Amino acid sequence: MSLELGKIFEGKVVNITKFGAFVEVEGEIGLLHISEISDGYVKSVNDHLKENDKVKVKVISIKEDKISFSMKGLNEKKSVKPKEFNWNKKPEKVTAHNFEDNLSKFLKESEEKFKALKTQKNNRSNGYRRN
Repeated sequence: MSLELGKIFEGKVVNITKFGAFVEVEGEIGLLHISEISDGYVKSVNDHLKENDKVKVKVISIKEDKISFSMKGLNEKKSVKPKEFNWNKKPEKVTAHNFEDNLSKFLKESEEKFKALKTQKNNRSNGYRRN
C-alpha cells in the first residue's frame, strides 16, 4: 500500500451509498463516510458527489484492509482580514459628571412616578372602604 495516514490524494468516486461514497485512490478503494464529506450538514451524498467525480481526499484511517477518507477541511477557506482599527484615536471618556446627571435624573423621575402611584392608590381606597 502506498497510501499513508494524513496524506492528501486525488481519487475517483466509484460507488455511492446512503452512508457515504467509495473512492479509488492509487488502485485502493476506501470509504468516504457521509460525515466526512463536508464541514456542514450533508443530507444526501448525491447532493455533493456523483459517480466518476474526481475528488481530493485525506487518508484518516488505515485498519487492516479498510481505508477511511475525509474531505473535511480540504477546501481552502478565504482568509478573513481583521477589522481596521485606528490606534491613534482617543476613546470618548465617560465622565463622572455624566453619570451623576443621569443618576439624579433617574432618581427624580422615579420619585415622581412613585408619588403618582401612591396618590392613585390612596384615591382608589378612599372610595371603597367597608365598615
